[in-house]
Amino acid sequence: MSNPQQLRYSKEHEWLSPAEDGVATIGITEHAANALGDVVFAQLPEVGDTVTAGETCGELESTKSVSDLYSPVTGEVVESNQDVVEDPSLVNSAPFEGGWLFKVRITEEPKDLLSADEYTEFSGS
Repeated sequence: MSNPQQLRYSKEHEWLSPAEDGVATIGITEHAANALGDVVFAQLPEVGDTVTAGETCGELESTKSVSDLYSPVTGEVVESNQDVVEDPSLVNSAPFEGGWLFKVRITEEPKDLLSADEYTEFSGS
């Protein structure tokens, strides 16, 4: 498994794309998706919601367990991936592409986000 180099990662196993016009895309890593098992339900933050770095903002339910979704940054949600709500298996089949979860206009970004190499070492993936 390879973690894309252009992304940054949280220790809660979320990834963050480089911001374009202040907006970044967020998802969970392939490592997290594999650990969860088959995702069958996704509760994502809604457009207009404010998310806070390190705090719960949604939930992913799999055949194995329920897992909280944490935001790696603080900001306002500008889009939720309705494709994932309708077909949660996208989180497993394409965690870095079609399985992204939401987009946020960043107001604050923590300093402790990891590079791909740091995340690989942290997660063992």
